[in-house]
Amino acid sequence: MSKRIQSKYKINRRLGVNLWGRPKSPINVRDYRPGQHGQRRTKLSDFGQQLMAKQKLKGYYGNITERQFRKYYEESSRRSGDTVENLIGFLERRLDAVIYRMKFVPTVFAARQFINHGHIMVNGKRVNIPSYLVNEGDVVEIKNKSKDIPMVLEAVESVERDIPEYVDVDLAKRKGTYLRMPKYAEVPYPVQMEPNLVVEFYSR
Repeated sequence: MSKRIQSKYKINRRLGVNLWGRPKSPINVRDYRPGQHGQRRTKLSDFGQQLMAKQKLKGYYGNITERQFRKYYEESSRRSGDTVENLIGFLERRLDAVIYRMKFVPTVFAARQFINHGHIMVNGKRVNIPSYLVNEGDVVEIKNKSKDIPMVLEAVESVERDIPEYVDVDLAKRKGTYLRMPKYAEVPYPVQMEPNLVVEFYSR
């Protein structure tokens, strides 16, 4: 399990944004970077801006490793169409991202743990790999024995997030369908992402 789970909100202060839009984020209290020189404002170079954009997008999805994230970029650049749209599509097809969008879990970190523990089924079969890529039309649901876990109840009742149009969800049944791969503009990021800078970073 990634160390990020123990200190997931530190990335907010390091990047200077409330990455997941949650009210408990420390950036809401101290809107500057940690450390002795955290309150100094420095102008980033082009490379620095690209790196920051990459860290922000990668960090948003929780526990993606640098190797895995680069793999998504390389596959996105090989495919036809816009590399930015392809990259976002890959990230949003991850099973942990899908159940987060469906509001089955309160955070992307909880999503990974929930899947690892075997609570999620895809098309009737248990899947315990958070990076599993969901396809259009796949049915994702919580196992019967896990539908009323307190964490699930918290997520379902939460008003912090809306369910996007590219998934169809029956919250009462804890069941949803991944309808299609979204466009970047459709993804409900709580902060502005700059995937074009991420593409520039890797294509240097």
